[in-house]
Amino acid sequence: MPGISRRAFVGGGTALGGAVLLGACSGGGGEPRSSLITPDDARVGAVENGRAATGREHEVTLTAAPTTLDLAGTAVSTWAYGTSVPGDELRVSAGDTVVAELVNDLPDPTSVHWHGPALRNDMDGVPGLTQDAVAPGERFTYRFVAANPGTHWFHPHVGTQLDRGLYVPFVVEDPDEPLSYDEEWVIVLDDWLDGVDGTPDDVLDELLQGMGHGMDGGTGHGGHGSGDDGEGPMRMGSALMGATSDHLGGDAGDVHYPEYLVNGRPAGDPRTFEAAPGTRVRVRFVNAGGDTAFRVALGGHTMTVTHTDGYPVEHHEADALLIGMGERFDVLLTLADGAFPLVALAEGKGRSAFAVVRTGGGLAPGADARPEELEGRVILATDLTADEGARLPEAVPHVEHRIELTGGMTHFDWGLNGRRYDPENPTGNAFRVAEGQRVRLTLTNGTGMWHPMHLHGHHFQVGDDGPRKDTVILLPGQTLACDFDADNPGLWMTHCHNVYHGEAGMMGVVGYSV
Repeated sequence: MPGISRRAFVGGGTALGGAVLLGACSGGGGEPRSSLITPDDARVGAVENGRAATGREHEVTLTAAPTTLDLAGTAVSTWAYGTSVPGDELRVSAGDTVVAELVNDLPDPTSVHWHGPALRNDMDGVPGLTQDAVAPGERFTYRFVAANPGTHWFHPHVGTQLDRGLYVPFVVEDPDEPLSYDEEWVIVLDDWLDGVDGTPDDVLDELLQGMGHGMDGGTGHGGHGSGDDGEGPMRMGSALMGATSDHLGGDAGDVHYPEYLVNGRPAGDPRTFEAAPGTRVRVRFVNAGGDTAFRVALGGHTMTVTHTDGYPVEHHEADALLIGMGERFDVLLTLADGAFPLVALAEGKGRSAFAVVRTGGGLAPGADARPEELEGRVILATDLTADEGARLPEAVPHVEHRIELTGGMTHFDWGLNGRRYDPENPTGNAFRVAEGQRVRLTLTNGTGMWHPMHLHGHHFQVGDDGPRKDTVILLPGQTLACDFDADNPGLWMTHCHNVYHGEAGMMGVVGYSV
């Protein structure tokens, strides 16, 4: 594949260090890529052909293009799939074949990464690893069997593009759905700065200077951010200082965002979800943010958590959910009579995304509402237990790779095992696995900040009986054992889903040996 610039894909890094991923039990050592199964290997196609397929095809055109978004009366320029943010929901049934043509009408190269489904490696959408970036004016067709039911989404894997408006919820329905409910809502949460406070690329350039350079970056963005009570984290350019959260173990985020959105709308122009009293609703939450965990609650209601990242869990009652970037939660709600605030608190940042749920008359709650549920039973995915049918069979791992998350804000040198990802040698120190193995990734967070770690192409189990996931919050000082079966050959990214941490270098590759 051709050489690519630092902004070629999320986690492209600054190319200041070598490849990362020093495997504890196997891998490492700079083995050549030729000894790894590549995306065009016949084995990739053979595994795809073995997936249970319905024979139905679902065709869609995804046009990535500049557009204008209305944020409470303010017109902002951004990039999106079509003219809306999020883009139009894509919904198929498990086993259907997705045929998605990406049309690139952007000024920059782009791609589509399908976040959640375990799909064929050559359709994973990572330029420099699984495909060439789609150049401006060009097209590329993604074709794959959507094998895994659940709440998924898709976005680019190029530079900071996912922190613009380029994201779409992707629901794969279970033909044997066991849950009973009357209605279904898909709610996408996002932090927003594009077109309001520069662009994500501007923010990245500023952050890469590190705290020692004042974080001003010549943007003219200065002053202090503030919470709703007039206090809050300090703003230095586009960076935040003092954004803290006990739930996240300390530092809550790096980036100041002027807006937070529910399904593309800010608190000043909220969405309203309407239903009759007593309606049982399945809500599918997606956090499409770049740097923000959301603590989500619906005033006057308790949620029953049923799924995370598409996999069922033992049902768990919650007053609020803490959702990291890239994570998804499904919940059931039985709606009371009235008008209620749906609040997604930008954890540690003092502001919120906001919407209204209305089942009857009365005044709508204001955007400053803070339902008591936000301080009740706050559930992280790691508090959950996998449903018995979703658990991996017991097995001793054949291989373990120990990955330490490293770096910090001072130099903005995020990496894995002390090294930044090197896009010029992406597989030089790949975590090597073999098809048929039970693999353990032992993740240790050696930094002072939380990280949502994502693995492409697979779903790991957290601990002995924790949830099956593809993205998991790792708190400062925490170690998690994440096990998966190596049943999807190819080259797969594992990275922090904070877009700025990934782009700075907190990214690596899990590669299947030939």
